[in-house]
Amino acid sequence: MAELLAPALPSRARMRRTAPAVVSAAAMVAMIIVCASLQSDVLTVAGLSLVLSATVPLVIAAQAQMTLMSVGDIDLGIGNFVGLVTVVSATSLVSSPLVGGLILLGLVAAYAVLGTLVHLRRVPSLIATLGASFVWLGLGMFILPTPGGTTPQWLASFGAWQPEGFPAPLLPILLVAALVYLLTVRSTAGVRMRGLGSNPVALERAGLRPLAARAAAYATAGALGVLSGLVLASQTGGGDVSSASGYTLMTVAAVILGGGSFQGGGAVPWGVAIGGVTLGLVSVVLSLLDVPTNMQSAVQGVIVLAVLAGRVVVGKVLR
Repeated sequence: MAELLAPALPSRARMRRTAPAVVSAAAMVAMIIVCASLQSDVLTVAGLSLVLSATVPLVIAAQAQMTLMSVGDIDLGIGNFVGLVTVVSATSLVSSPLVGGLILLGLVAAYAVLGTLVHLRRVPSLIATLGASFVWLGLGMFILPTPGGTTPQWLASFGAWQPEGFPAPLLPILLVAALVYLLTVRSTAGVRMRGLGSNPVALERAGLRPLAARAAAYATAGALGVLSGLVLASQTGGGDVSSASGYTLMTVAAVILGGGSFQGGGAVPWGVAIGGVTLGLVSVVLSLLDVPTNMQSAVQGVIVLAVLAGRVVVGKVLR
């Protein structure tokens, strides 16, 4: 009987992989409980939609960050990139949808070119993406020097959409996580991306092209960054290149909270979704507790460190 049950039991290796996401999920549930204790309407469909709406663009941007971290790179420009997309959404996408769409496609292609340069010139991703962040910021300020503009009607309608009996923000979070899972975990391209992050020499000896894998990872990150910017613009109703400046470090934290690693070779889209939602809920809890704005970043950092400490403890227990 024990032999029959053994295959169904999760291995310790699998438990170690899923432990970070479980810790983050526990923290997420704790945040929801605290929110509900402070404001009972949070547990309603409208309440959940309200507290989760701000986490959607952050979660999508975190998926973009995870895609690059899976190949061993880190993107320090994702925040300004998402902000630039909101600017394009509030200007060119309104005045000329075709031109606006082409600009967004060009931004995705620019990310692929950036990945190609990182690979061919062997430039550290931290330096390349930091430099690119100033390019995104400069372009955004040139197009829209001050926050403003209006989003297209279809984008505004998406931001206001609320299905009956279901929190609307959960749908894009789950759909994007599922798509990223299929791409980075289940597809051949995803295997090559993770192979590039874990053992690029073995990937090259197998006759596969590391350049193609890195370019694909950067193009995917660019597409997710565009999607994040569109969602953010649908919520704010305008463009602001600085609207997502805090995403850069928060996306890295979301990946780590979800079980990702700086070393590359792993993809944890479901864990990243949980980590991103957890980080977003921390801000909601601090606001409900009337924590001063100038103290929220410090308190948020302490909470993140506490969750990471819990991850370390659980990891040691499962060794």
